[in-house]
Amino acid sequence: MQNGVHVYNEIGQLKTVLIHRPCHEIENLVPEYLERLLFDDIAYIKQANIEHDRFAELLRNNGTEVLYLTDLISEVLENKEIKDKFLNEFINEGNVSSKQLKKTLMEYLKDFDTKDMIEKIISGIRTKEIPEIKNKSLVDMVNEREDYPFYLDPLPNLYFQRDPFATIGNGITLNRMSTITRNRETIFAKYIFDYHPRFKCVHKWYDRDAKYPLEGGDELVLSNKVLAIGISQRTSAKAIQTIAEGILGEESFETILAFNIPKARAYMHLDTVFTMVDHDSFTIHPGIEGPLELYSIKMSPNNSLSIKFEKEELSTILSKYLNLSSVNLIRCGGGDFIDAGREQWSDGSNTLAISPGKVLCYDRNYVTNEFLRKNGIEVLEMPSYELSRGRGGPRCMSMPLIREDIH
Repeated sequence: MQNGVHVYNEIGQLKTVLIHRPCHEIENLVPEYLERLLFDDIAYIKQANIEHDRFAELLRNNGTEVLYLTDLISEVLENKEIKDKFLNEFINEGNVSSKQLKKTLMEYLKDFDTKDMIEKIISGIRTKEIPEIKNKSLVDMVNEREDYPFYLDPLPNLYFQRDPFATIGNGITLNRMSTITRNRETIFAKYIFDYHPRFKCVHKWYDRDAKYPLEGGDELVLSNKVLAIGISQRTSAKAIQTIAEGILGEESFETILAFNIPKARAYMHLDTVFTMVDHDSFTIHPGIEGPLELYSIKMSPNNSLSIKFEKEELSTILSKYLNLSSVNLIRCGGGDFIDAGREQWSDGSNTLAISPGKVLCYDRNYVTNEFLRKNGIEVLEMPSYELSRGRGGPRCMSMPLIREDIH
């Protein structure tokens, strides 16, 4: 079994991937708190699991080792000392209101075996699950009067494993999420990369205690020399500059292309509007094509960053930096305003490349999928009635750990 991570492109044969099968955290969504938990709709969990299992099956059938987040973190937390440290950190970051409530939650969770405990903290802890708290603080009493139904919020976004960290080269960025709601998700990756024997020696290009938000859906490894990162609703320009200062000139990476995309829910991350599907082919949502703000970042000979605003067309910029004679931009919805808008909402541009020219897509985006096929791309379709309600596609749901190199 291979150790660590290795990703120097977006399209090489996908050898190992990390995913999370959604569970009861989805059933703890209610309309009153959708905005707080960053969801637009409520999925039916039984159907969502059928779809997610088909997703995993398609990956395995195409030569990919599929790892589950809950399995990896369970292996780490079999060590009691690490488990206690993890629980303490997780509860502290869960906005627990008092020392007494924290103690009560710790005691409650320690009664579960490791795997069930992990599923419980992901699902969220409802107030009615906990017996009467002794010696309540003023904060506890006030919170009870407000009738909020959770002591620990659920983590419904966790099935989007693309965001909490991102594999780049032989390292990762362990990300600082842009909202408190999602930042606890990165604790799982922290403990896996600190303690799991398969991953604990992996280098970190960025860490979750950094000041500036960065999410994995904005990070694309276009080649062993070029990264693309979105300046988006969830990732700041300051985070990109911090990464550039640490990664450029290390390993083989020479350039970061920073895409300044609209700060809107429909354009949440760069990979919701732009993905690589073959050596010279990309999906793109027409809404970001023009005028597009794009910056190239390099390390100058005196070890300072050289940043340039790129004024050329996107296809020209990609051709230049990826050393291609031409680039094929395949537009979501075939470029039609209505089809593109509808299929963008269900992540028509969010493809997951399994190998060069072979991608996994949601079946509901049939217009975009047909245009991909017309452009020579093999499309594997997965059911998406319920998973798509979370506003993320196949790429969003997966974190590649190992890809084959391409030449």
